[in-house]
Amino acid sequence: MALPFELFVAIRYLMAKRKQAVVSIITAISILGVGAGVMALVIALAINAGFRGTLQRNLLGATAHVSVLEKEPSEGITDYRDLIRRLAREPGITEVSPTLYGTVLLAGPLHSSGAILKGIPPPSEMPRPAALARLKEGVFRGWEPADGFPPVILGAQLARSLGMRLNSVVRVISPQGEMTPFGPRLAEHRFRVTGVFESGFYDLDSAWAFASIPAVQRVLAVGDVVNSIELRVANIETASAIARAIEPLIGPKLATTHWMEQNRQLMNALRMEKAVTAITIGLIQLVAALNILISLVMMVMEKHRDVALLMAMGANERQIRRIFQMQGLLIGVVGAVGGLIAGYTLSYLADRGRWIQLDEAVYALSFVPFEPRWLDGVWISAAALLVSFLATIYPARKASRIAPAEALRYE
Repeated sequence: MALPFELFVAIRYLMAKRKQAVVSIITAISILGVGAGVMALVIALAINAGFRGTLQRNLLGATAHVSVLEKEPSEGITDYRDLIRRLAREPGITEVSPTLYGTVLLAGPLHSSGAILKGIPPPSEMPRPAALARLKEGVFRGWEPADGFPPVILGAQLARSLGMRLNSVVRVISPQGEMTPFGPRLAEHRFRVTGVFESGFYDLDSAWAFASIPAVQRVLAVGDVVNSIELRVANIETASAIARAIEPLIGPKLATTHWMEQNRQLMNALRMEKAVTAITIGLIQLVAALNILISLVMMVMEKHRDVALLMAMGANERQIRRIFQMQGLLIGVVGAVGGLIAGYTLSYLADRGRWIQLDEAVYALSFVPFEPRWLDGVWISAAALLVSFLATIYPARKASRIAPAEALRYE
């Protein structure tokens, strides 16, 4: 199949030997510039998507999509069983689970540390949280007493800081305390460490512990109540809509919140970072476009005799414009393809090899995750080609206005 006339000439012009080597050098720099811009954007957006996706998965592994809480902390949610049955019938909700949170002090052989003790139902009643699906140490078989002590599962960083090992006994001290004839005193409870989880999110691994609801009720000195009902939904993007839809069911004393609202600052920061990154690294494309513009202008000056001959042989202005426009687009295509290959390859290798390590205490993750998305590659390539095309408009128009008689007068 024969190539179109304009594309054939454009390829010949790009691959032909130059009288002026600087034109070839600028053309090569233009291709490298487009490729560098595409590669940088692919990698930057892969990092942004990696942070967002990893943080989102880790957060939702231990927290709810939608939570039902008390508007004013009081005696807790007493009629939670009936409320759970009503919420479970709502469309879009896949799981409803009662939970009881409390801030406690954990004392180990090395240190003491504040922690969030979360009571959850036994696995026979409700599916266990994703954070407990694959434990780093131990096996989660339920909340049956272990050697006379109620079981507890600690975050990996929390267990390390306390100096706790599997099957050791940790002291849990409740700030509520208990009343004695001599006044209030701190209440101390002992739990057996039956598992250690590692979600990959530092804030969870360093401060969370899981136990059964009855055990947490005893620690917090409360009755048969919970202080949160957690919902998981089929589509996490509909969490805000479902939270609004169930408000009439929960009564005036309770309120709803969802994961996007609870982590709004973090998600907004990542969204802003994505926009700023795209704009900043996109400047590389403008530099590449300037190189394409200079390259084509110099090519028009070098090929003005050839253009005049083509026009004298019957080529019209539109065909001449297309020749130089296709040259610019070919530069953009070669650069974009090379940039995509380099960007996706480096992102894959960097994620597999965990090339960039982070301080978990600062960044909440131990390494920089890369999650390149094919849709990002599509719009990045389209933007690169658009910028490359815009850079061809002036030199293509200049070439189409060459007068054959004037150009060939002294030849």
